[in-house]
Parts: sequence; structure tokens; C-alpha cells
Amino acid sequence: MPSVHDTPGHDASADGHGAGPVLYERRGPVTYITLNRPRYRNAQNSAMTYALDDAFYRAAEDSEVKVAVLAGAGEHFSAGHDIGTPERDAHLPFKRRAGLWWDHSDKTGAESRFARESEVYLGMCRRWRELPKPVVASVQGACVAGGLMLAWICDLIVASEDAFFADPVVRMGIPGVEYFAHPWVMPPRIAKEFLYTGDRMSARRAYEVGMVNKVVERAELADSTDELALRIAAMPRLGLALAKRAVNQAEDLQGMHTGMDSVFGLHHLAHAHNAETAADPLGGMDIASMKKKADG
Repeated sequence: MPSVHDTPGHDASADGHGAGPVLYERRGPVTYITLNRPRYRNAQNSAMTYALDDAFYRAAEDSEVKVAVLAGAGEHFSAGHDIGTPERDAHLPFKRRAGLWWDHSDKTGAESRFARESEVYLGMCRRWRELPKPVVASVQGACVAGGLMLAWICDLIVASEDAFFADPVVRMGIPGVEYFAHPWVMPPRIAKEFLYTGDRMSARRAYEVGMVNKVVERAELADSTDELALRIAAMPRLGLALAKRAVNQAEDLQGMHTGMDSVFGLHHLAHAHNAETAADPLGGMDIASMKKKADG
């Protein structure tokens, strides 16, 4: 599958040198945006985040695109933010798009963390949630922490039977991921259970609590997602955009936007506490230790 920026309709990477961290392909009225770091379970570094922003922006401005599908290459949708691959690039500067906070790369401490996460985590997710076209997430395997954030900015979620969802960052002493949609995508008591235990939520359980729209066999995931996307694409473009805006506004009137702002501050209080009392702002946790805790 091609990646972001190549020929119209079947597009490839911005650097022109083969597949990049995000693939982009338009087929008729539906564009398929695919996270493309399968070797690392599609862990999200900044390069992927900005490539994803390119893809969403491209889908927004292409009049032929009625619906976008967000998927992950390989066995997993996304294992979350990149906290330890060889291509981790959190220290590098990128041209900011989601807000007006200054560059984080020449700052230190909480000033650096708050500026970066305001941009690439909370800011980007809010930007993508407002794409004026429906977005359908196609989720298989792991959808963990930062992976949740990507699924949650989508309007609908189709999950395979083997998909699982988790936000284990309370193990780091952090109250949840930066895009704190938990009490809006599931009932509050379920959200508390989800956070307090850090346990994996199965696709079936996610469907039962209303976080997922449809659960299908793994072999049927792509076809079922395509079918739903094409059904949506038959509707008028402006009608879809206005319906999406109406529901998003209702969520915000229920406190979603201001609630996220307040929790983002708590999130950074936790980072600062860890930086003072533990090995690092993540409480000394890394990929291996998080997996060990999850496995019991």
C-alpha cells in the first residue's frame, strides 16, 4: 500500500523514498490511512504523528474523499506512544501545527514536556477529531494508551475479535493518557475500572459498554470496515460534516473539552512528581516493565 504523497488516488511518502510511517490510499470516495511501523506495533513517534497529520489534512482538502478509514499495518493497531524504539524522536524539534506553544526541544523539565505534549498529543488529537469528514477506525490486536487516543478521535470503531484496549499508565503514577476521553467513550464506573486495574478490555466488552460500534472476525475486519465506510460515503458530504459537528458540540457541552484541559494539568503534575521522586517522568517504567506488569 502506498504512503503519504505520491500520485493522485494512490499516494506515497512525503520523502519519495518508499513507504513512510503512514500510508495513504484513496479508493473511490474512501481514503485509507494506515499506521506503518508494524515492527514496533505501530508505536507513535513524532515522525508518525506529523505524517498522520499530513494524511488527515490531505483527506480534508480532497473533495473526492467522503470518508476516511484509520488502520494499523501488521498484527496490531497501535501499542501507544513510542517510549523506547530506536527511532524515538521526542527530543527533536518539529514545525508546530496544533497550537502556539513554543518549541520544546531547547527547553527542560516541565516546560519542555508540557509544550511538546500540548502539541503532539492533546493538540493533534483535538485537531483530528474536528476533521469535517467521518473517520472509521479499523482496530486489530493491541490498542493501548496512545493507540486509544487515535481510535477515540474516530467517529466509529470496527474491531476484530482479537482486539484489546488498555490504558495502563496509572502504573506510571499518571492518571490516564493525554487525550482523556475515558468518561465520554465509556460509562464513568467502567472508566474507573479501566484505569484503576490497567487490565485489557476485550473487543466484546468494549462493544458492550458502547466504545466500539461493531466486532467481527479478524479475517472480516477489512471488508466489514470497507462496507461501513462505503455506506456512509453514500450520504451528502455537507450533511455528514454538520452531523459530526453537532455530535462533537454536544460532547463538548457535556464538558469533554474543559474536562480534558483539567486532566491534562493533572497528567503533567504526575510527570513532574515522577521527575522529582523517581528515575524519570515516566516513573522509571519502560516497555519491558510495563509488559511485565500487564502479564502479572
